[in-house]
Amino acid sequence: MIAFFDLDRTLLEVNSGGLWVKSEYREGYISAWQLGRSLLELVRYHIGVGSIEPTLRRAIAFHEGVSADSLRQRTERFFEREVKDRFRPGGLAALETHRERGDQLVLLTTSSQYLGECVQRTIGLDAVLATDFHLDAEGCLTGEPIEPLCFGRGKLVAASRYAADAGVELSACTFYTDSIADRSVMEAVGWPVAVHPDPKLLRLARAHGWPIVSWD
Repeated sequence: MIAFFDLDRTLLEVNSGGLWVKSEYREGYISAWQLGRSLLELVRYHIGVGSIEPTLRRAIAFHEGVSADSLRQRTERFFEREVKDRFRPGGLAALETHRERGDQLVLLTTSSQYLGECVQRTIGLDAVLATDFHLDAEGCLTGEPIEPLCFGRGKLVAASRYAADAGVELSACTFYTDSIADRSVMEAVGWPVAVHPDPKLLRLARAHGWPIVSWD
């Protein structure tokens, strides 16, 4: 079986996107206006009243021309400084339970591939399905994501492809998430679990009788 895990506010107790934009502001990569707009959109997304996709696409476009190696190194420094100590204890315990069963452990996140790889190395995952970027011939970001963006139904596409390649039906898989944005994956897997769910996912989980858990 495959156990898919969302990252922000699921395995992590925080939204790494919010930490990232604050870090980018402190280091002078974005303006105060960009910081405020991004944080407002993240709050709206967390309470289930807005989509984060336009913000993601703007952020990717903003990095046009940035060296992939440079962004990866920035991400690794950010992870070490801001993220690596923010995993929920219950999430780590759930990972161990699935690992003992022999399940594949897969991160399914809208966060960047670079951040996902940091998570993978730290907690020992089998694979990362995340937002990745087109690069030009010189190894710089073009400002475009590799489609589909790993968000909403794009997550379902990524999970379906991975499961098919592994010879596993999604109906035999588990998915843990906090967000209503992941509804399509939750409805496709056999064992959906709502972790600290946002208000809309909480209502959906109750309506479907899905487990609702706290990992703190």
